[in-house]
Amino acid sequence: MSARPLVISDCDEVLLHMVAHFRDYCGEEHGVDFLMEGGSFARSMRYRGGGEFLSEDEMWRLLNLFFDTEMHRQTPIPGAVEAVGALGEKADVVVLTNLRDFRMQRRAEQLAGHGIHVRVFTNQGPKGPALKAILEELRPSEAYFIDDIAAHHASVGAEAPQVTRLHFCGEPLVAPHIDCAHEAGDAHARIDNWAEALPWLLERLEGKGR
Repeated sequence: MSARPLVISDCDEVLLHMVAHFRDYCGEEHGVDFLMEGGSFARSMRYRGGGEFLSEDEMWRLLNLFFDTEMHRQTPIPGAVEAVGALGEKADVVVLTNLRDFRMQRRAEQLAGHGIHVRVFTNQGPKGPALKAILEELRPSEAYFIDDIAAHHASVGAEAPQVTRLHFCGEPLVAPHIDCAHEAGDAHARIDNWAEALPWLLERLEGKGR
């Protein structure tokens, strides 16, 4: 239990690049072109040479292969490592990532290898219930949620409306194509770079931005 504030952050496209490396992997190893134009992963992936779009099952197969064998490709979002360090001076920081539970330790080790030493929670599906469970365990004085997926902000808003929610997508390949949780009223702000997101968060942690 902690009387400190708590920052609960997603990993992929918030702390680490994923889609760009997944795109490269699919092209190099599986002959799949990935163009984030279809509004979903599956509708953005097709076999090279004008082939068919991938099925949802095939997309998930390749995504799971990536996380099983290619996580070493992932690199930090600019400013993320420094931001976690700065936030850690004002709050506890944990990661809530939508990976299968058996990948929890691997994700923690991956982040530590980039200098991000945090506790990792894994989840499948909407993040609201998982975040609520984290709050019940850690009992922070206040909480902040950072994620790139609008649906997770809606889920957190429904389960834990007291949590301050920042919609953040640090991957330029993805950011223009995703729904905006702030515009939908499910996040308190939308900022896609750490140079602006970190001051926004620190102001609120210091009681200056309320």
